[in-house]
Amino acid sequence: QVQLVESGGGLVQAGGSLRLSCAASGRTSSRYPIGWFRQAPGKDREFVAFMAWSTSSTFYADSVKGRFTISRDNAKITMYLQMNSLKPEDTAVYYCAAGPRSSFDADDYAYWGQGTQVTVSS
Repeated sequence: QVQLVESGGGLVQAGGSLRLSCAASGRTSSRYPIGWFRQAPGKDREFVAFMAWSTSSTFYADSVKGRFTISRDNAKITMYLQMNSLKPEDTAVYYCAAGPRSSFDADDYAYWGQGTQVTVSS
């Protein structure tokens, strides 16, 4: 079992930055690929970014490419999502997710955090 806890959300003006953190615990939590997803009110959950466990290769949704950066610490226990140049359309609840498969599809992730709200004002 893997537990994930997000933090770092909040209210920010358009153009600003936030850094989300996701602390992982549990057996082999460091061996899973990780992903970030978000869900805006009235919309489906959508892929934001993921990092493969073995290669640390990163992939991003087109809507955030060049503005967001996914990373994890050396112990692979905490993962991050650095969000720059935020836009009002980035407003959503952001979720971190872990393995077992690197994927754009939320159904491929077995473990989820509780979510953290990000609100970007115009």
